[in-house]
Amino acid sequence: MIELAGIIILGIIAQWIAWRIKIPAILPLIISGLLVGPISTLFREDGTKLLEPIFDISTGAGLFPGKSLFYFVSLAIGIILFEGGLTLKKRELIGVGPVILKLITVGSLVTFIGAGLASHYIMGLTWPISFLFAGLIIVTGPTVIAPILQNVPLTRNVSTVLKWEGILIDPIGALVAVLVFEFIRSATGGVEFTSHALIQFVQIILIGLALGTIAAYVLYQLIKNDLIPHYLLNVFTLAFVLGVFVFSDIMAHESGLLSVVVMGMVLGNLDVPRLKEILSFKESLSVLLISILFILLAANIDMSDLNIILNDWHSFALFAVVALVLRPLGVLISTRGSDLSFNEKLFISWVGPRGIVAAGIASLFGITLSNEGVPMAEYITPLVFLIVLGTVLLNATTARPVAKLLGVIQESSSGILCIGASLASRVLAKYLQENNRHVVLVDNNEGSVNKALDMDLEAFEVNIYNDDLNDQFELLDMGYLIAMTSSPDVNEYALSRYTKDFGENGAYRLIAPEELRQKPDDLPWSSLLAPNDDFLNLNEVARDFPYMHEVELYEPAHLEELLNSMSDIPKSIPIFVRDQANTIHVIPNRLEDLMLSEGTFYLAYLGRLLEPEVLAFTQPNTTKEAEPTP
Repeated sequence: MIELAGIIILGIIAQWIAWRIKIPAILPLIISGLLVGPISTLFREDGTKLLEPIFDISTGAGLFPGKSLFYFVSLAIGIILFEGGLTLKKRELIGVGPVILKLITVGSLVTFIGAGLASHYIMGLTWPISFLFAGLIIVTGPTVIAPILQNVPLTRNVSTVLKWEGILIDPIGALVAVLVFEFIRSATGGVEFTSHALIQFVQIILIGLALGTIAAYVLYQLIKNDLIPHYLLNVFTLAFVLGVFVFSDIMAHESGLLSVVVMGMVLGNLDVPRLKEILSFKESLSVLLISILFILLAANIDMSDLNIILNDWHSFALFAVVALVLRPLGVLISTRGSDLSFNEKLFISWVGPRGIVAAGIASLFGITLSNEGVPMAEYITPLVFLIVLGTVLLNATTARPVAKLLGVIQESSSGILCIGASLASRVLAKYLQENNRHVVLVDNNEGSVNKALDMDLEAFEVNIYNDDLNDQFELLDMGYLIAMTSSPDVNEYALSRYTKDFGENGAYRLIAPEELRQKPDDLPWSSLLAPNDDFLNLNEVARDFPYMHEVELYEPAHLEELLNSMSDIPKSIPIFVRDQANTIHVIPNRLEDLMLSEGTFYLAYLGRLLEPEVLAFTQPNTTKEAEPTP
């Protein structure tokens, strides 16, 4: 009982420490596992571990009897990979570009072949074990990439490539490792290629793809037709995933991982009701499982395993080849001819930490093959843990200085975060996006978010009261905050909670209905967007005239006169001023506070196109209409 409670407590403390000092959680988790595992034998009188994951009948110590640890690790990884699959949105992947596809194909092939050759010739491992090791270290998991992206404000090209590579390559690396593992186990008379192994390969792929897809559609229909009560939704989904994993494994051994990944990917791209709840539950469960898993896996390593790598310089030479040769080689080949700058390619080459899939599957396969007497299988777990620990430690400590040295850190926070994705918000966001501004909309209404995505806007579903926006790496370049929800309380909260993080250059909100009746001098003009129109007015205009227009002006006096004229014109709401440098300003209360560069500038307004007589005081033919926003 003490051991079980201790693992959970220690895991959550490690997660908290990682959050506090802004490093990937995998680092303190593995260190914690090593401290209570093999390292603890150095200072205990009886030479035993503080935590022994596998039950030893001779001593009576240990948690999991027989193959129970093997089964727990397998099921836990299945749940984690299912959760990862849920985050893969087909719509988002379309715009990632060919670089990502090359990285997860050509880059993976370079790592697989290179690591296989290196481990054979440097470490002297057998060919099958060498390529199993190579398959395991292909992955650069999102659980270790995400903390780096959240703490280093990288340019969008770099952060996008690293994020999507980490998400997409997890199932690919797992599949490659499973296939090589199956080759080894299915061989007869040794560990050589056999026709039986090839048949097993085909079975794994076909059953994994078919069962994962079918299971996703079955669960989708159950949820869509309300055949699962709300209070059972999360636990039913968990049980369903475990059932699919086990059933798939029975049909074709080791096909369960592929089945749950495919199931997650298919389900994540269907219009599943309450998918946000399922994903939120799976994220929390994954955090707990990762915490338990890494401590157990690290504690299960023996000092003899550590001595394999600590007392042999060849293991560190292998690490250097993987991290400093193969990773850059794979990236440079994959990004050849792309729009990425040379410095961006170098930084992507530098950052390639391995994560949960590599460590988890390595322990799972290492235990199995060692128990079956496969030669040199004992090298798998310690070598993979060396790669995981080494790459995480290297990248987590050097990402920021290397990014600064290479100049791939965002120099300015010019992005715009819009809280609320209503029609008016979407029209304004489209205008800003067309003027080369990075705009992100967040809303807790799935329908509004989907409409924004349909307009090719960047948007995601989030509850600003419950979710921490600071965890979203897409928001690292945000310097402006606009709160445009229907609730004045939410708008006020958004500014008070997130101005420091995302509104360093300006934070604005819609005026509340009751404020419309106040005297202008009593209003907080500096923080208001369109101070003469509240949410209802703005969206009513957007409903009837969902367009942003521009009027070209030459003198600040023209702007003041035009604004005065528009105050009496219905269905036309002034919002921004765009200067000659393409800088967009929210119209201030005191026009003298508006700092405009010399030359022409433009008033951007929402709604009905102004009549020519309204613009009579300006030079002829100065009206310019922006592209209509549907």
